[in-house]
Formats: sequence, C-alpha cells, structure tokens
Amino acid sequence: MDPIRSSQLPKDVGMQLSASVASHLREQIVSGRLKTGEFLRIDAIASELGVSTTPVREGLLLLQSESFVRLLPRRGFVVNSFSKGDLRDIFWAQAVIAAELASRAAQKMGKEGLAHLQQLITEHKAAYKARNDEQVARLGHEFHRAINLAAESPRLALLLGSLTKQLPNRFYASIEGQLEETFEYHPIILDAIRMKDSDAVRSLMYRHIMGGGDHLVDSLERSGAWGEPLAAPSKGTGRGTSKAPAKPVKSAKPVKAPARSKVAAKPAATKRRART
Repeated sequence: MDPIRSSQLPKDVGMQLSASVASHLREQIVSGRLKTGEFLRIDAIASELGVSTTPVREGLLLLQSESFVRLLPRRGFVVNSFSKGDLRDIFWAQAVIAAELASRAAQKMGKEGLAHLQQLITEHKAAYKARNDEQVARLGHEFHRAINLAAESPRLALLLGSLTKQLPNRFYASIEGQLEETFEYHPIILDAIRMKDSDAVRSLMYRHIMGGGDHLVDSLERSGAWGEPLAAPSKGTGRGTSKAPAKPVKSAKPVKAPARSKVAAKPAATKRRART
C-alpha cells in the first residue's frame, strides 16, 4: 500500500476522524490506488496517518457497510472490487432521485428561492472565470442543495445524501471544475423551474448528473483506475467531455429511469452529484 500521510486526510469541518479516514481510503479505492484483494492493515494505516487504531477500525467498518471492503475472519480487511459499472450505478441512483426532487421543487419554489438560485449561478460563473476551484465546488453544491431543500421531501433528500457520501468530495469538485456544461445546465434548469415545468426540470437534472458520471468515468479511465492509463484527449476538446445541453421546450417529456440492465449505458443526452 502506498504511504498515506496525515496531511492527505480530508479537512471537512465537523467531519469525525473515523469518517475522514474512511473518506481517504474510499478515494484510494475508487481511484484505483488500492487494488482489489489488497489487505488493509489497521496498524500500518494508523501509523501512516498519524492517528490511533480506533478511528481506522471504525473507518474500515464504515467502508465495509458500503461494500468497499470486506472483513475476512482472522485475516483482516481486504479491498472489494469497484468497477465502472459500480460508479455508473451510483450516479444513476443519484440522478433518478435528484431529478424527482428537482421536479417537486419546481412546483414549490417561490420568488425568493428563484432569486437565490440566480445569484448562485452568477457567483458560480465568476468563480469559474477566476479559476477558484474551491468556490466553484461550494457554489455548485449550494445550487443543488437549494433545489433539494425546496422539494420539501426530507426523507428522499436524506436518501440522496447517503448516496453522494459514497464518493469523496474531491471527485464532485472535479466535475464542477471540469465541465463547462455545468454553466449551461444550471441556467436552463432555473428557467424550467421558473416556468414550473416539472417534466423539463426532471429531464434536465437527470441528464446533468449522468453527464457528470460520464466525465468522472472518463477521467478515471485516463488515469488508469481500471487498467493501463488511456491517452489524454486531443487539444481543442475543452475542459469538459460531454456535449452541451439543448434548451428544453415547454412540452419536454420526462426522462424515465433506465432499466437496471442498462445502467452502464451512456444516456442519450448528457451530468453531477446532487447534494443535500
């Protein structure tokens, strides 16, 4: 196992140490740095991170509940496989739930909420132009969070939150910082919410998040997460990898959740984690 320094631990405010350890190891697994079948020694990880064994054990138990690792009797924790299909499944589930929340929000959001979304879009674009990646990630998160809360469906939002936690924040931040299409999707989603067009909002949000999943899969493939690194895309392709969305019309049809057998297939039109 590659050395893991304590300076690499996530620094999310309020995150428990065990959750920080789990988040870091989760990132190592998803990115392919920790390979399938590799044993994770509690003492070694604790020493490398500069923490006690208790948060490491608790973090590994959390990862076991998410099927990232498994505990073998008398042998210890071992890394489970994590495939492109697994990653696409996570984004598919996020996209279906986030699309429903956005559809409900379209019928409930008032003028104040609409103004807040518009302000977030303006600040988001400014942060992107300034290449302030931290602000880009924060404002993109806040845009989706505001929509999720406006749906007034707390249990559905909680379920979405549990899904988003299965991927480290760094990956979502990468999606926000790399996909220029974000800055086309967000205003169009806002326009559809203004018109209270639930079907159009559902369709756009689903495609928005699935496009983010496609980008992350492409990025991890290029880095060699599932084998040999792929060649970098040719110049002139822009910062994103998916096509920009077309503006919806009032009669836009809702996008139905794809059958489970088609989860790994790329949707007809393509993005991100919706967050609570």
